[in-house]
Amino acid sequence: MMRALVTGGCGFIGSALVRHLVRDWHAQVVNLDALTYAATLGSVQSVADEANYRFEQGDVCDRALLKRIFADHRPTCVFHLAAESHVDRSIEDPLLFVRTNVLGTATLLEAALDYYRSLKDKADRAAFRLVHVSTDEVFGSLGEGGAFNEETPYDPSSPYSASKAGADHLARAWHRTFGLPVIVTNCSNNYGPFQFPEKLIPLMILRARQGETLPVYGAGENVRDWLYLEEHARARALIAEAGQPGETYCISGQAERRNIEVVHAICDLLDRQLGSLAGKSRRSLIRFVADRPGHDLRYAIDASHLGRQLRWKPQVAFDEGLRQTVAWYLENRAWWLPLTEGREALRRAGLKMASSASHG
Repeated sequence: MMRALVTGGCGFIGSALVRHLVRDWHAQVVNLDALTYAATLGSVQSVADEANYRFEQGDVCDRALLKRIFADHRPTCVFHLAAESHVDRSIEDPLLFVRTNVLGTATLLEAALDYYRSLKDKADRAAFRLVHVSTDEVFGSLGEGGAFNEETPYDPSSPYSASKAGADHLARAWHRTFGLPVIVTNCSNNYGPFQFPEKLIPLMILRARQGETLPVYGAGENVRDWLYLEEHARARALIAEAGQPGETYCISGQAERRNIEVVHAICDLLDRQLGSLAGKSRRSLIRFVADRPGHDLRYAIDASHLGRQLRWKPQVAFDEGLRQTVAWYLENRAWWLPLTEGREALRRAGLKMASSASHG
């Protein structure tokens, strides 16, 4: 039976992985999360009482805490998802991203290496894996054609993507230098239920629901490759079970869309489900605002290596995934309302920096 340590397991992607491992894999799961602003226990409430689930609150930069967790729970697999992940916020507070994403990763790698070296049983050592979760943003921006793959050189544009690139390099170095069985994954943009309302899709859903303006960067021409959250969790578990240490796997939803197309689709879904606003489509709420600094034009991922080696491919089409996502936010006000009341969650972070750059 898999014994999994998931860092950042109360965040958007981490909570989906926790739910998947507990319910579908019947793994013993330990969820380590600092419960910062974008994490909530509500995202794992459905599995909180399961006998094969444990929660540990703490900071991934806390070496002593990590040592104790490894000793107490003796994981066979570590999924490292604890990270600051919002590009806009990285523009406003880059050093926070360096601390969590770079220092936090190095601290976890050291703790994992100590634990790995302590394993006396050859079978335990052979089975152990550390899956380091990264992003397509480390590769920079694509032109109109082509796609990122496992061989694409790194060219990060934002403090967020630079911090994730640094973490990726550290993970690979701990494998090559110390023999820690690390696997690195790079995924495209995730969407689905339980996403904190600062990201594009939930932000647009909730603002459009309330009849508020919908701020879209530039002309909305930036292209992203969208991956449904549950698909990502399924791929991640498969990689931990059957992937090879030292390998990199790119995960894609194979669903490229311009940002403006995504916002239009959200408006249309809400108009159909809630009715129009005073006889007008919610598309009328769209306002184009100054682009953020370092905003990459296009991301796309070629996931054929993952498909060939592990026979994985996405199963949820974007239109269906988006429909399910919009319906979830409409039906789960109790989850997102406490995250938005009295806070700035429904604003677009980075707008002040974008404005300054546009006038600089």
